[in-house]
Amino acid sequence: MKFRILYSIMILVFFLWACVPKQAVRVRIDSGDELFLQAEKLFQERIYGKALDTYNKYLTRFPDGPMAAAALFKIGAVYEALGNNTEARVKYDRLITEYPDSPLVPEAMLAILVTLYHEGKYKDVIRKAQTVLKQSLSRVHIFRLYVLMGDSYTARGAPSDAVFYYSLAYQKSEDQEREILIQKLKTAISQLGTSDITTFLRYQEDPLTIGYLLRQLGLLHMTEEKYDDAEKAFSEFIDRFPDHESIGDVKSLLQELYQNYLYRRYSIGCLLPLSGPYKVYGHRALKGIELALKEFSSKNLGPSIRIIVKDTESDPEKSVLAARELAQAQVAAIIGPIITAGSAAVEAQNRGIPIITLTQKDNIVDTGDFVFRNFLTPRMQVKAILAYAVEELGLKRFAILYPDERYGITFMNLFWDEVIAYGGSVVGAESYSLIQTDFVDPIKRLVGLYHEIPEDLKDTAQLISPKKMDNKEDDPEEPEAIIDFDAIFIPDSPKKAGLIIPQLAFYDVENVYLFGTNLWHSERLVQMARQYIQGALMADGFFVDSPLEAVREFVEVFQETYKEKPGFIEAVTYDTAMILLQVISQTHIQTRRAIKDELTRLGNYQGATGYTSFDTNGEARKKLYILKINGKNFVEVGRKGLRKPSGLMFLDR
Repeated sequence: MKFRILYSIMILVFFLWACVPKQAVRVRIDSGDELFLQAEKLFQERIYGKALDTYNKYLTRFPDGPMAAAALFKIGAVYEALGNNTEARVKYDRLITEYPDSPLVPEAMLAILVTLYHEGKYKDVIRKAQTVLKQSLSRVHIFRLYVLMGDSYTARGAPSDAVFYYSLAYQKSEDQEREILIQKLKTAISQLGTSDITTFLRYQEDPLTIGYLLRQLGLLHMTEEKYDDAEKAFSEFIDRFPDHESIGDVKSLLQELYQNYLYRRYSIGCLLPLSGPYKVYGHRALKGIELALKEFSSKNLGPSIRIIVKDTESDPEKSVLAARELAQAQVAAIIGPIITAGSAAVEAQNRGIPIITLTQKDNIVDTGDFVFRNFLTPRMQVKAILAYAVEELGLKRFAILYPDERYGITFMNLFWDEVIAYGGSVVGAESYSLIQTDFVDPIKRLVGLYHEIPEDLKDTAQLISPKKMDNKEDDPEEPEAIIDFDAIFIPDSPKKAGLIIPQLAFYDVENVYLFGTNLWHSERLVQMARQYIQGALMADGFFVDSPLEAVREFVEVFQETYKEKPGFIEAVTYDTAMILLQVISQTHIQTRRAIKDELTRLGNYQGATGYTSFDTNGEARKKLYILKINGKNFVEVGRKGLRKPSGLMFLDR
């Protein structure tokens, strides 16, 4: 009782000394109390040498004084502050021995443990702590002791024991003590293994600790690629501890798990326009995908793979909704769309789902690293046809006649750029309007002529005949056409090309190669332009009459199944589905990211559309077919080149 009174007087005097003019308050205290207060003031000001002398002076003069134990404790504290842990322990031990009834004994015991901890003697801390625990301790002492034991076990690399004592400390803690303790607890838990966590969860009762344990268990399962177990741990956390301080973090982890890892690995989603203006392409694509699944399933004994098809209706917003539905169905990857690929690609990228689009849309693969394209693009065609023209035929000079709209302008620019890249030259480029059926003016400008075309040739319902051309009377005053190019490129549909090419013949555009796009791979063009289109060249992604074994097998099975010949859409979706089916069936593929990485590593898959691989951006690398019109048929040309045409265009006579 006397100690408490003197302690209160000491605090009061110190406060008044610091904050109030000295003459305002006078307190009568004896010389021993005054000496102790002087030592305290020096200690607070960190004047440790004088403080030590003053405490010792008090202890020498008043060994039985009411503040003797406190003075001895503070002497130990001075040595501890000066880094002399050994001498500090001597003083703390002396306090415990000489003043066993002092309320400072538990504090001295804790202080001894702290000095041992500072010296890295963690084993001694843990051993001696068991003795301290047998004492009659206050809540604060017990809290501090548990924290110190947790720190010691952490330092010794024993996180399981550390978690045990940090958890006990948390149960004895108050609000202001918890922030640092929680961080210690989380750090220790982060070092636990799966078996340790499982053991803890059997008997742990503290909700906060259980929450952290479940979070760490989920993270460990993710690292071990046990994604179903990870989902279970995170879901249990959310269900049991909705008010836990880590609830937001765990929800984010679960969302990441759903997006990037957790999926039904034997399922593929398809986004196709099965209704709307482009439904014909959607249904053609579906035939290729269904045939691939049928063929793959018949030849493989692994788990059955499910195809989930969603109708995009050729609508961007509905494509996004359909992509979300496939994400909720937890598909491993997505094929499509053919139309509205942009919006669906963004959705798939955001959700971490590999998607192989079937589109010519510019820069679609720039959407992100989960977005691929396996389709025939204008750039592919231009590169293939010019590689053949320059490397095989030795051509250098080119003309371009193109429609003044997006398709034509795109091909014109790509073709021109590729010619320059090969060191060639474009000696002429002329455009015409979409509604134009008489192409006199652009042709004249292209060959340096400008005179009226006969009326019968302007009739788009009739084509000029070879006989009429042969009977054309020479006009001595009419200038000759200037044919200063080796080939002419016309990126347009069969209908327009079928009108243009005979008119070119009328203006003596002879002995030049004629190049088109994959749209020229059409019987209609042959029917319209007849002999004038003979020998024309184009690049395409599929050739139904190719002698390649993979193509022959695909065509045979397709015709047997659907009683019709396949086209490029059916072939490219067949190949795309086959690629994905083979990737996801591999046992080492456990994540969507692994699917994405495997697609990037794909090395020249040989399918119905030839060889396919993907570059690091997700763009398909394909070796296109170079096709030539021969009579009423299309034939694939080899890499040895074609002879220079002797007549009009590619007319073989």
